[in-house]
Order: sequence, then structure tokens, then C-alpha cells
Amino acid sequence: MQYCNKVARPACEVFINHRGIDTKRTIATLLYDYLWRHNLRPFLDNKNMKPGDKLFDNIDSAIMGCKIGVAVLSPRYCESYFCLHELALLMESKKKVIPIFCDIKPSQLCVVNNGLCPEKDIKRFKWALEEAKYTVGLPFDSIKGNWTEVVTSASDIIIKSLIEINKEERMQRLLGRL
Repeated sequence: MQYCNKVARPACEVFINHRGIDTKRTIATLLYDYLWRHNLRPFLDNKNMKPGDKLFDNIDSAIMGCKIGVAVLSPRYCESYFCLHELALLMESKKKVIPIFCDIKPSQLCVVNNGLCPEKDIKRFKWALEEAKYTVGLPFDSIKGNWTEVVTSASDIIIKSLIEINKEERMQRLLGRL
């Protein structure tokens, strides 16, 4: 019997954080499909969850298990508690996050305190959003831009990042054995 030294792949390698109303039917799904066809394991809520699943349990678990987060930041992104919660969790867990600024400039993104969120969440969200705004990302104009190019560019960055992360993890495992 041959011994195979394989490490189990996580259920989700790439978490796609997005505002459904702005991007679910466009860039988020296109990116998910492209990554899935390339044998990666992306997570997109409407593709990976089914009726009866607990939102926070499944989403938080996918974030904690992923290697990379893609934040598709859009005009109505900051209106969503879920989007900001996911971004904060990605940043707090020190995941590599690749921002895609879809129809919005980083300087236009801001957390608005409408009085419905606890102050501690507002602070987390503001910090996470600032981290994303000051991370090199991909700008995209959905009217003038080429959808294939942005999905391909984002996917290339994701794949290269996963290769680097996997290489670092293998090195850490090797060093841990010495």
C-alpha cells in the first residue's frame, strides 16, 4: 500500500464577500463560476447554502476556513450589516483580502451609523473598511469595463495568491517537523 502525504483541502478556499443587490447577478456569480470551473472552492452564499442553513454559522465558518477573501465593494455595500460583518471577520482573521472596487472609488466608501448597530460593531466595520480601502485592489466600471477581463484578472490574482499561501503552509509544516 502506497502512503500518500496529502493535506485535506478546505471546503472553501475563496470567500466572495459582496452586496447581493449590486453584484450577485454579475461579477460575484461570474467570479464564482470561473473559480469553480478551475477546480477551486469558492463560497458564494446563494451557491453554497440551501434553505434551512443558518446564515451566520455557515458564512462565519466559510470565512474562518477560507484562505483568501474577495471583497466586491459597490455603491450599496456599506448599507449591509452582513457585508460589513463578513469584511470585518476576514480582516480580523488576517485573511488575504483582494478588493474589487465595482462602480465605486475607495474614498466613497464609509460606514454610516444609523443607530441600529452596537458601537463595537461600528468600530469593527470602520476599521475593516479602512483596511480594504488601503489595500491595492481592482477598479471596475460596470458600464465601460470588460467583464471577462476583470473576472480573469481577479482570478489570476487569486490563483497566484493561493499558490503562494499553499507554498508558505507547506514550508511551515516542513519546519514544524524539524
